[in-house]
Amino acid sequence: MAKILQKPKSFYDVFERKPDSNQQTTHYCPGCGHGILSKLMAEAIDDLAIQDKTLLIAPVGCAVFIYYYFRTSAISAAHGRAAAVGTGLSRSHPEAVTISYQGDGDLAAIGTSHTIHAANRGENMIVLFVNNHNYGMTGGQLAPTTLLGQVTATSPYGRSQLNDGRPIKMAEIIATLDAPVFVARCALNSPKNIMNARKILRRGLQAQVDRKGYVFIEFLSPCPTNWHQTPVEACRWIDRVAVPLFPTGVFKDVIDEVPPQIRTLEQPDFHAILDAVGRDEPAEIHGEKIPLPYPVVKLKIAGFGGQGILSAGTLLADAMMKQGVNVTWLPAYGPEVRGGFANCSVVISHEMIGSPIVDEPNILVALNKPSLFKFGPFVPRDGLIIYNSSIIDEIPEGIVARLIAIPGSDLAQQAGSVKATNIVMLAKLLKETGMLQPTDMHTVLREAFPKDIVFNLNVTALEYGFSY
Repeated sequence: MAKILQKPKSFYDVFERKPDSNQQTTHYCPGCGHGILSKLMAEAIDDLAIQDKTLLIAPVGCAVFIYYYFRTSAISAAHGRAAAVGTGLSRSHPEAVTISYQGDGDLAAIGTSHTIHAANRGENMIVLFVNNHNYGMTGGQLAPTTLLGQVTATSPYGRSQLNDGRPIKMAEIIATLDAPVFVARCALNSPKNIMNARKILRRGLQAQVDRKGYVFIEFLSPCPTNWHQTPVEACRWIDRVAVPLFPTGVFKDVIDEVPPQIRTLEQPDFHAILDAVGRDEPAEIHGEKIPLPYPVVKLKIAGFGGQGILSAGTLLADAMMKQGVNVTWLPAYGPEVRGGFANCSVVISHEMIGSPIVDEPNILVALNKPSLFKFGPFVPRDGLIIYNSSIIDEIPEGIVARLIAIPGSDLAQQAGSVKATNIVMLAKLLKETGMLQPTDMHTVLREAFPKDIVFNLNVTALEYGFSY
C-alpha cells in the first residue's frame, strides 16, 4: 500500500505570512531551492525527534520566510549576524540543536567574519548556507558567490575579475579550519542531488544532536526569477555552469573521530563583577521602595548634541542603581552626538526589564524644539513632558500629555554655566516624579565630576531646577 504523503509535524498547518492567509505552500518563487530545503529540514527534524529542542536562526533575505513555516523556536538576526546570535544561543542553551539558515548575500558578504570565527571556535551549531549566486530577495544584485561573467542587476555586463574579484568558495574556506567537524556542498536541482542533500543534512543534524561541534553545509540552489530562466533551465545551469566551479561533495568529515563538545554554562559571580569594575554593592531597600510614577518608567531624554543628553541619562541610571532599582540606558549613536539631534532611553522598574528600547515614552525631557516635535506626540495622555522653555517657543500639534515648561538654559546660566542645562532639566524631572531627592544625586555627580568647581556647579544647577 502506497504511503500517504503528509506535511511534516514541525511545519505549521497554515503558513500565515499575511493576515487571514490560509496558504499551505511556501512563498518562494517557482523553481526556487529554498522550498525544497525547507521540506528536507522539516522531515529531518521530525525523524530525529528534535522539534522541541530546535533553535532556528535566520537574518534578512529569502531566509526570513522560515519563521512562517517551522513550528519550532526561532529568532531573527541582523544582516550577517546569525553566527553571532547562534553562538549566544548555543552556549546559553547547550542542550538545543542550533540551526543557522543563511543565504550567500548574507553569510558570504556582511557576515563573513562572524561565520569564520564561529567556525574557528567550533561552536555547536549547524549552518545551512543557501547559495544561489546573487542577492535573491532584493533584486538579484551581484553577490560574493556570483560567477565570472554572470549577469546580475549590478553587473549588467557580467562579473569581472578585475573589478569584482573571483567568486568566494565558502565551503572550501571553512574546511581549511581545524575546528569544524563536517563541511559539505550539495545541490538542490535534481532528484538524485536532492536525495544526496537529504542524506548530508541528516548527518549534519545528527552531529548537532550529539553535540559534536560546528557543521557547515552549502546548498547550490536554483534562482529562476533572478537568473531570468525557466525552472528547468535553472536546474540545468547548476550542473552545467555552477558545479564545475563549486564542486559538490564532502570536504571534511571527522564527526566520528571527535568527542562531544561540552561547554558548561557558567553562572557569573555578581559580587566578583562589581569588584572588577570598581562598583559598590547596590543599596539594600529598607522599608518601602522608592516611588515610581509608572510601573515601568519609559523615559526619553533628547536635545542637541553637546547638551549633555547622554550624560543626563547616565547620571539618572547610576543614581537609580544605587537605590537598588532595575534600570537600562540606551544611547542613540551617530552624527547627532557631534552637534545634531541626540537622545537616550532610560527604562526604570522595580521588576525585571525586558527591553531597553523606548519607542513610546511615558516621560519626555526635551531640551530643544526638534526633540519636542519628534517625540512629544508619542507620549500618551497620562504621560509627562518637561521641556526647556528657554529655547522652545512653540508646542507641536498632537500633544496630549501633561506639559511642564522650565527655562532650563536660563536657570543653568544663573547657576554658573549654560552647560548645566541637562542637570537643571534632570532636577525638574526628579521633582515632578518624586523618584529621588537632590541629595540622592550627589554621589553620582561626584563620581562624574571629581573636580570641586565642576561638582559644585552641578549641585547648584540641581538645586535651581528642583526648586523652580
